[in-house]
Amino acid sequence: MEKTLSDDAEIFYDTAGSGPPVVLLHPTPADHEFFLPVSQLLSSRYRLIMPDLRGHGESSLGNGPATMHKHALDITRVMDAAGVDRAPLMGVSIGGRVIFEFWRRFRERVTALILCNTEARADSPEARANRLRNSDDVLQRGTEPFFESMLPKRGMAERPDSIATLKTINVPTLIVTGNEDVLTGLPDAELMKQNIAGSELKVVAKAGHFAPWEQPDEIGKLIRNFLDRIHRA
Repeated sequence: MEKTLSDDAEIFYDTAGSGPPVVLLHPTPADHEFFLPVSQLLSSRYRLIMPDLRGHGESSLGNGPATMHKHALDITRVMDAAGVDRAPLMGVSIGGRVIFEFWRRFRERVTALILCNTEARADSPEARANRLRNSDDVLQRGTEPFFESMLPKRGMAERPDSIATLKTINVPTLIVTGNEDVLTGLPDAELMKQNIAGSELKVVAKAGHFAPWEQPDEIGKLIRNFLDRIHRA
């Protein structure tokens, strides 16, 4: 593992393979090891850059909630430290939401997107209130480990709606969902496809909300084929 300083947090990241770079952003509550099964199919052709998001794995939380803005800035620092100017980005669940913020602020560094098991919608008012209420309760009563675990969730509750952002995306985009994903399933994936010009949508059988972990061979092939086509174009 390597690390870089991003304002108030140390961000750790791992790399694997050689070739054109690809940045992989894991879901909550996982860390970069979420991608190890998929990396076996990708690292023979691509250099994988796999950070632990702020407040996950080895990366420290820093001060206050882990907002989408902080996550996006962290990714620029990781790319800089890894010597990567521009690259495709893949995000799963919260990783996809980080990508939307990254696109809003640093789109010149993006060559393609892979959006997996994610959504562009912000929390509904009820869901946002529940998420904040749950985190506030733990922050007030919980021990230190629980305190730290809830601050990333506050960042999730405070994330902006990204539906308008979808129409601005003009790089090759692959959208992936599992046919058993009950959190961000086919309706969310179809909404993204309808609003991202030229995007592709793939539905993976026997996969839920963590499709790359549940079906690594199938997801790995989809990603590799997508990246291969981009680099041949």
